[in-house]
Amino acid sequence: MDENSRGCLYIVATPIGNSRDMSPRGRQILSEVDIIAAEDTRRSMVLLNKLEIKNKLVSNHKFNEYGKAKYFINEMLSGKSVAVISDAGTPCISDPGNELIKAAVEAGIKVVGIPGCCAAVTALSISGFDLSSFVFCGFFPRENAERRKLLEKLRRGDSRTFALYESPKRIMELVDFFIDAGAKCRLCLCNDLTKLHEMCFRGSPAQVKEQLLAKGNYDKGEYAVVMELEEDYIFNKVEHTVSAEAMLVDAMVSGGLTSKEAVAAVLADENNSYSKNELKAAALNLKRLFGG
Repeated sequence: MDENSRGCLYIVATPIGNSRDMSPRGRQILSEVDIIAAEDTRRSMVLLNKLEIKNKLVSNHKFNEYGKAKYFINEMLSGKSVAVISDAGTPCISDPGNELIKAAVEAGIKVVGIPGCCAAVTALSISGFDLSSFVFCGFFPRENAERRKLLEKLRRGDSRTFALYESPKRIMELVDFFIDAGAKCRLCLCNDLTKLHEMCFRGSPAQVKEQLLAKGNYDKGEYAVVMELEEDYIFNKVEHTVSAEAMLVDAMVSGGLTSKEAVAAVLADENNSYSKNELKAAALNLKRLFGG
């Protein structure tokens, strides 16, 4: 524990379903801190009882985190140490905790992460999708109009793989949205991860829907969803507002540059969205048009 006069803030990951996944270090921290800030004290009490930990539980959910942050900060400034836990998994990943961390950093209080389970990372790790880069989207929007906007945004990004959470009551609605939107993607829906009856549903949105219907009670248990967009479904073409030739001519005229120098100048411009090869091709096109 922190031996300084100020307390320490620990961000402790808890199991996402199987209590045996609690790390020894996390268990030790929870048993030693003065206060445990929990998203839902009733749910957290179940875990703490299994771990035989008896400590002071204080609620820290999304409806009171702004007001409670000051209380926790004052306690830590007086020398007490606080551990933040969520209902399951790593705090602050679509869970409360960020406001308290921000306040602790501003107050000069040490913040220590105690790693462990995270449903999104676990789902990504077993998806079999391209994980060279990925984006965590939190909970997908509820309204279809917002869903369409987000899907279009994802199609314009640099990553093909996305992790998100969805309520079991809306999981079929989400799959139907992907079907109706004609989304070209593969899905990996992970239900009740680490629990005895965990299941994964894999395939196209239509294939996943068939699997959910075959399961029957698909609207039970939490879902972590991983989506991989097909390569030809991504918007790869950059929309340019000014032609490459126009940018080169402007650089040549305003700076008195040669075509080669103009290519280098445009490449160095932070507003440029053309590649080096595209600019070279534009320079050759100008040479063919005007000679020289």
